[in-house]
Amino acid sequence: MLFLQILCSIRPMEFAVIQTGGKQYKVSKGGVLSIEKITGEYAKGDKLSFDKVLLVDDGKDTTIGTPYITGAKVNAEIVEIGRARKVMVIKYKQKSRYLRRNGHRQPFFKVKITSIQ
Repeated sequence: MLFLQILCSIRPMEFAVIQTGGKQYKVSKGGVLSIEKITGEYAKGDKLSFDKVLLVDDGKDTTIGTPYITGAKVNAEIVEIGRARKVMVIKYKQKSRYLRRNGHRQPFFKVKITSIQ
């Protein structure tokens, strides 16, 4: 019973669902997430603004876009720019002496969400 009282007293966090890089992410203020690299010249510490907001929940109301919410945006700051671990791509055909190896490192941005508007 005590656990239920504690759980009910915690204020639900504000969150939003944004779309970037062909993917959807659930974000909340102060959260850090890794997204696909955005085209253009960016450096560590730059500010980003995501205007493709699909859903916003402030703990009381939930707003759902059709497909996006007009006027809503999520602000973020770039924390890190890097590349993911190497993924090996191997093509092999038996009995025909065919073997090809190729590696790929996917670039990414690690961003920290500063505000949801």
